[in-house]
Amino acid sequence: MIPSYDPTNTEAGLKLLEDLTTNADTIQQEVLHQILSRNCGTEYLKSFLDGESDKNQESFKNKVPVVNYEDMKPFIRRIADGESSDILASQPITELLTSSGTSGGKPKLMPSTAEELDRKTFFYNMLVPVMNKYVNGLDEGKGMYLLFIKPEIKTPSGLKARPVLTSYYKSQQFKNRPFNKYNVITSPNETILCEDSKQSMYCQLLCGLVQRSHVLRLGAIFASAFLRAVKFLENNFTQLCADIRTGTVASWITDSTCRESVLSILNGPNPELADEVEALCSAMSWEGILRRIWPKTKYIEVIVTGSMAQYIPTLEFYSGGLPLVSVMYASSECFFGININPLCKPSDVSYTLLPNMAYFEFLPVDEKSHEEIHSGSHDTLKDEDRIVDLVNVETGRYYELVITTFAGLYRYKVGDILKVTGFHNKAPHFSFVERRNVVLSIDTDKTSEEDLMKAVAQAKPSSFLLTEYTSYADTSSMPGHYVLFWELKPLHDNDSPKLNEKMMEDCCSEVEDCLDYVYRRCRNKDKSIGPLEIRVVSLGTFDSLMDFSISKGSSVNQYKTPRCVKSGGALQILDSRVIGRFFSKRVPQWEQLGLDS
Repeated sequence: MIPSYDPTNTEAGLKLLEDLTTNADTIQQEVLHQILSRNCGTEYLKSFLDGESDKNQESFKNKVPVVNYEDMKPFIRRIADGESSDILASQPITELLTSSGTSGGKPKLMPSTAEELDRKTFFYNMLVPVMNKYVNGLDEGKGMYLLFIKPEIKTPSGLKARPVLTSYYKSQQFKNRPFNKYNVITSPNETILCEDSKQSMYCQLLCGLVQRSHVLRLGAIFASAFLRAVKFLENNFTQLCADIRTGTVASWITDSTCRESVLSILNGPNPELADEVEALCSAMSWEGILRRIWPKTKYIEVIVTGSMAQYIPTLEFYSGGLPLVSVMYASSECFFGININPLCKPSDVSYTLLPNMAYFEFLPVDEKSHEEIHSGSHDTLKDEDRIVDLVNVETGRYYELVITTFAGLYRYKVGDILKVTGFHNKAPHFSFVERRNVVLSIDTDKTSEEDLMKAVAQAKPSSFLLTEYTSYADTSSMPGHYVLFWELKPLHDNDSPKLNEKMMEDCCSEVEDCLDYVYRRCRNKDKSIGPLEIRVVSLGTFDSLMDFSISKGSSVNQYKTPRCVKSGGALQILDSRVIGRFFSKRVPQWEQLGLDS
């Protein structure tokens, strides 16, 4: 199910896309048949299916349950501990991919096989002809794509557990990728694979600046990472220009492979280029700076859907009107779909699921609450009875994505809520609505309402009653940070609270200590999230927030304090009543431990 074609042949790539989407139903049935044929002998599937007679779509749908991570966790845990891969998959599980979500405070682990790297390579190759269809001349220059790896974990069995992009960048498929004139990047592999994120960032930006006359597109995977790079450039352009001027690399770059690869690109002193870049970066305003530094750039490629949409205004400020292109929808579990209309507005982005990547099913959810639909005659129906195939979803309806993969996930609820926006041939387009249960996200962190509630309960000061709280992801500066609004009432006094600065700073730190592994890694290792802030508001603030919501149409009887606020009006009310602001003064602990630690 991994077609081979020449990714430099735009016409062949577009024809393949037409074939995949036209025959989506047939391909989906073949995908399921292949998965069942391969994996029917696994311990997991044998517990539901009865050998050869059950290797069909009907038996699969009738007998295999729809599950979540907690259901799959014991099976994955056993493989991580050293038991055989055939618990879940017939092919050897070669690594476990860490999800941005967590379970029990540790990263969720997704099984992966060697073949999955080939499937991801096919997926990336499919992006090239789509961009070529809409943007001419991409073979005449390079892309400055800022790509980074993250820390790995060792499981007790010795299997590596790491983020999906780290897995791919370290693979032979990426490191030894064939030359593709449409997909040349400015960063040498050595700078991408540098484990020190600061050295990696510096070296990649240096390479991008030196090759500025060849750069036709800018990008990173997520908008947050790209904007961190812009902020890094703003803080370090003087030193970067000094290196360009002298043809050397800063002494603090200690990774020898990075140094050597960058020196080969610098190719000696270039004082004229250094002066040009330094003059541009010294401007009073950085509005439109990206277009000025890289004047041939045609677009910026970053994911700006889901929680990344909060960065669109900042990107637009720096970009000078360049199109923001979100090309792909993927996760640790599976790579799903591509945006076949890449130059659309960020608010109109939809992804077309590629039917050969996995077997896709969809659970209908309510349009407003995004809860699963259990209404009328459907009250007694289980998930298995309400689920819909890929080609049978309806335009305008909302669904939760359910996947069955070649690598050992079966009818697994990913947690993504999608809306069907139309079809391309027989394959539906989906817009990403939200990640189920996530209230706060700055980078790759995903903090749920439950995690936030537990952290707040642990951290609240003992001398006050916390009458209400809510939160906000503040991305007005880089890096972004969590803001908590607390309404505190003294236990023995009806006056406004007298706030001890040290006590409140400790509360900030305590909240951070209670948040999950991914949040703490982003704060401690990646430096992609800033110190958590608590803003204490005056008594009665949350009554005013309720009045505001009711004035906008909320029901008095059904009103619940939102645990995360996004509307400007609500934020104005909260901010106008702040009586104290406090930040965490220490970085939360994070250690790169094994999963058995």
